[in-house]
Amino acid sequence: QVQLVESGGGLVQTGGSLRLSCAASGSIFSINAMGWYRQAPGKQRELVASITSGGSTHYTDSVKGRFTISRDNAKNTVSLQMNSLKPEDTAVYYCNAIVRELGYSGDYEYWGQGTQVTVSS
Repeated sequence: QVQLVESGGGLVQTGGSLRLSCAASGSIFSINAMGWYRQAPGKQRELVASITSGGSTHYTDSVKGRFTISRDNAKNTVSLQMNSLKPEDTAVYYCNAIVRELGYSGDYEYWGQGTQVTVSS
């Protein structure tokens, strides 16, 4: 079993910054992609940013140039630095990881519990 624990959400004014962190723990052999998704009220969950074990990154267009995703493979952590925040960034942010567990041949997807990010105008 694998657990993802997020931290770093909160309330910030427009133009401010927040840093989200996520730590994976459990019976981990390796982690392929890690990422951050978000879900605003009444909207579908969307991919914000992702990063492979090799460091390749992907961002949704609306956050390019403002958000930066990074990971520490040795510590099984992923972070999302969010700058120049806008009210439309308000959402619950979820950590996601594609994990190969010890003793298993396949990859499984895990989610964190979510952390609220609120940007006031």
